[in-house]
Amino acid sequence: MTASAGVSAIRNARIVGPGQEHLPSDEPVDIHLAGERIVDIAPAGALPVAGEAIDAQGSWVVPGLWDNHVHTLQWALASERVALRETTSAADAAARMATAAPLADGRRIGVGFRDALWPDAPSLPVLDAATGAAPTYLINADVHSVWLNSAALAREGFDSPDGMLREDDAFEISKRLNAVDPARGDRAVAAAGDVAASRGVTGLVDFDLAWNADAWRRRVDGGFASQRVEFAVYPADLSRAIAEGLRTGEALDGCDGLVHVGSLKVITDGSLGTRTAACSRPYPGEEADHGVLNVSPDELVDLLTRATGNGLGVALHAIGDRAVSSALDAVTTTGATGTIEHAQLVRHADVARIARLGLSASIQPQHALDDRDLAGAYWAEQTSLGYPMATLLRAGVELRLGSDAPVAPLDPWQAIAAAVHRTDDERDAWHAEERLSFDEAIRASVRSAVRPGERADLVVCAADPHTASEGTVRRMPVVATLLGGRVTHSG
Repeated sequence: MTASAGVSAIRNARIVGPGQEHLPSDEPVDIHLAGERIVDIAPAGALPVAGEAIDAQGSWVVPGLWDNHVHTLQWALASERVALRETTSAADAAARMATAAPLADGRRIGVGFRDALWPDAPSLPVLDAATGAAPTYLINADVHSVWLNSAALAREGFDSPDGMLREDDAFEISKRLNAVDPARGDRAVAAAGDVAASRGVTGLVDFDLAWNADAWRRRVDGGFASQRVEFAVYPADLSRAIAEGLRTGEALDGCDGLVHVGSLKVITDGSLGTRTAACSRPYPGEEADHGVLNVSPDELVDLLTRATGNGLGVALHAIGDRAVSSALDAVTTTGATGTIEHAQLVRHADVARIARLGLSASIQPQHALDDRDLAGAYWAEQTSLGYPMATLLRAGVELRLGSDAPVAPLDPWQAIAAAVHRTDDERDAWHAEERLSFDEAIRASVRSAVRPGERADLVVCAADPHTASEGTVRRMPVVATLLGGRVTHSG
């Protein structure tokens, strides 16, 4: 069956996740569809099937998966850029960029380096010696810092003694690098959307640093149809969003119901990888360095007041515990609703505050594994909770899982595996007390259930997620993905 075809049933399927609780056993059933909806679930073969059907042959069906934190265009463009995730030093990263093929505009762009544990520090002489006159840009895995050579600094009009730009300056560089020809960017997003569909992804929350309303209208008009999308607005465009009447949860006109307005995204502090996350206790060896608050408390209250008064929810990037507390203070003052994004270091008292305020915690389980060595080096003296998941859930906080792609791969199965097993190598689970059960992880990864009346956003899996090993869950074989009853992946 080709992608984009509609089906009237998934036959001989075992349901896993939300919806499973209504079934008397795990015997195969037929899931009957009409248009975009599930209309019936019956014992296998009990009802006739009119039209095309997928025979699951006893495989497992879960609700469509969401990635609740994606920088969509930057993620899509990563395939054009040099992968630096495995580099082991500044010299290694510079050497790899020396042999990189430039893009059509002459720039060389690398992504995904993690310098926090390198034995040498990034420097301008090292990068210049390797890359010469070709403008060269290396984007940190966390996107909160970039390393530029002299040619790139001159081209962009920045100055830095070591070539490193951090926080707002780094975001500005990323915005410029992402400002590609719209047709090229849309092709990249469409291709990346197809890859995501092959992993069972039916929904994305888009946090691109751009005005995303026009981009998504254009993409849908051009044929994008692989995921549902919620898109964010940033403070620089808040007045425009208000003027255009955008309100959280409303469908964006001209997008066939696929695209909805999301929240105001505010990046309140830095990151652990760039050592700028705002923390209560200082970073080792720097008694005055507690990270940075990118937005002052007064400014944050003003932003949240304007957003809330005009029908916009908020998505508050807060990694360090000081930033989480500041965000919660602003929500308390303004009555804002929405999410805390990341929440990687949380004071014990703030766990209950998040629950009382009704905020959801949008977290990225793979970050806990990618950062476990960084946290051991830089947050060893912190007394707040590191990368809490189970603690938040037990306190009554709704969890939403995601990747922060391109920071981590856009693959909900990797996020689920990280949440359930809390390790991805030979080491024991890191803070095993924060592990989620599979059912908890899947609930935090979906927006629907497999039951009559629900949208037919469905994923057919070739392995039983409940019993699969950590490695199998990470590589979960996806047989088919349906979005509103329409096949977006078959394989």
